[in-house]
Amino acid sequence: MYTRILVPVDGSRFSEQLIAPASQVARATGAELALLRVVDRDDELAGATHYVEALAAPVGAKALCMRAPAAGVAAAIRDEARRVAGTLVAMCSHGHSGAMQAMFGSVALQVLRELGEPLVVFRPHPDGPMALSKVGRIVLPLDGSALSESIIPQAAALAKWLGAKVVVVSVIDPSVQLDPNVPSGDVQESGYVRSRAREIADRHGVPVGWEVLHGEPKEAIPPFVRSLGDAMLAMTTHGRTGLRGVITGSVTAQCLRDARVPVFVRLP
Repeated sequence: MYTRILVPVDGSRFSEQLIAPASQVARATGAELALLRVVDRDDELAGATHYVEALAAPVGAKALCMRAPAAGVAAAIRDEARRVAGTLVAMCSHGHSGAMQAMFGSVALQVLRELGEPLVVFRPHPDGPMALSKVGRIVLPLDGSALSESIIPQAAALAKWLGAKVVVVSVIDPSVQLDPNVPSGDVQESGYVRSRAREIADRHGVPVGWEVLHGEPKEAIPPFVRSLGDAMLAMTTHGRTGLRGVITGSVTAQCLRDARVPVFVRLP
């Protein structure tokens, strides 16, 4: 599926937190790992090159350094990703100010929009990332909408590439008022996730499990993912309101913040 993992770094410890899990994935899949540093000025190139080479050497990665073009840092990342077919971009959701201030919603979101492909986003934490030596499960939250389900083929392909299991998750939000003619939440949701899990397994040839969680989606999903210890999330950036509540959109942002695992994300 992917032949290269491209990790942009910006000189901050936060931005470096994705290197270890990315290197684990690269080793497990045989993909090349490349670290990219983008700077604002020519006089920063020498120091930045030394910095990225020092990061790359211990993990056997390729070191890349370039000046940002007039179109900006996101364009540099996009162009480098497109230069090599089969590149998966994996980036932190924010770093420090300057050339690589990759706030989710600014540089990371711009890369997501311009690249037109899913990317992996990770929000760094002051005490370091969750240990993730192997991705064994891809947690796939669905809310019954076509938007939330649009990532299914790519999530299944990612799971197959990683040798991981897909876990389809739906959340019963007690605050959502159901129509009296609609079956109870547990019955309806378990039927929905069970059928989607079966379809994914049959169509894509990957092992699939399912879970029904209870509570507000943005509060129920992160602790479930953390409890697995070997999972990452796969989500679109927004879904719908209504019967099953919002699984993506603002929920994606909160899961990115609280789950402490990489999120494979796409725009619909």
